[in-house]
Amino acid sequence: MPIAFVTGATGLVGSHLLYDLLQKGYRVKALKRPQSNIMQVHKTFGLYADDADSLFQKIEWIDGELSCFQSILEMAGDCDCVYHTAAMVSFRRSDRADMMHINVEGTANIVNVCIEKKIPLCHVSSIASLGRSETGGAITENDLWQTAAGRSAYSYSKHKSEMEVWRGIAEGLQAVIVNPAVILGPGDWTKGSSKFFLQTYKGMRFYSSGMTAFVDVRDVCRCMTLLMEQEQFGKRFILTAGDLSYRELFCLIADNLQVKRPTIAARPWMLKAIGGISWLFATLTGKPPFMTKETAHSAFQQIRYSGEKIRKTLGYEFIPLEKSVADTCRFFLREQRL
Repeated sequence: MPIAFVTGATGLVGSHLLYDLLQKGYRVKALKRPQSNIMQVHKTFGLYADDADSLFQKIEWIDGELSCFQSILEMAGDCDCVYHTAAMVSFRRSDRADMMHINVEGTANIVNVCIEKKIPLCHVSSIASLGRSETGGAITENDLWQTAAGRSAYSYSKHKSEMEVWRGIAEGLQAVIVNPAVILGPGDWTKGSSKFFLQTYKGMRFYSSGMTAFVDVRDVCRCMTLLMEQEQFGKRFILTAGDLSYRELFCLIADNLQVKRPTIAARPWMLKAIGGISWLFATLTGKPPFMTKETAHSAFQQIRYSGEKIRKTLGYEFIPLEKSVADTCRFFLREQRL
């Protein structure tokens, strides 16, 4: 029975990946922080399987941190493959140092362990680590990172993390990199992109003029396991089902949740004002700001991404975004009724 080591196991991608690997017959060792909520994984399993309890019991949970090379070596040294999904996601300037430490140094430790033990690696990067198209067309895997105004600290940390993997590949590591678009799926509704559904359910009046790419979490995990099984090493792949404007996304969510659509087009000055209020709120309460300068900036960017490479390589067809949103809304409403 092959053994898979998964970091970030309690996150949106990690929890779905655990399910897929167990269904494929893997023995799974899952890295988590001591304070992580593993019942979020159990909840995810319950969305897709009648035997959620028996699958969940097969997970070998390991408490640990990515910052310690020796402990990762001991935990993952006997594994046949590593899936590195862990990352700190933040758009607060105050979190920059922590994010660089966790994302970059943590990835470097994973890479070094995999080199030493000759373990194949699948690294979850992000479209945030890609460059910009010089022609104005859809961004591809060949568009390399460029430092530019408006780039977030998170974007920089993912770029630096990916560079650690490329460094490992140059040293003989068998690794594949995936660059998912904004990931849609059922998870912790108060965090990340899953929060879109909670915010819309509570009522969202404004929409911005921005556009970006999206992908279903189930597609992300299936592509990761397929790429590893086919040994597509030394390559990177954008994972996207297509581009949507934020207005289109929030209207799709609102329709499926049977709540009002956002109707007011936000202007940049509005979000700047809200960002200032958010900063003041965070300063006074100690709670994370609900909007930052970086998130306000991205809300008006119109960027398209190409998923042609992964489609040609695997012959893969992504879940249509309309279905992805509908399924996620169904899971959200089911949970609200419990």
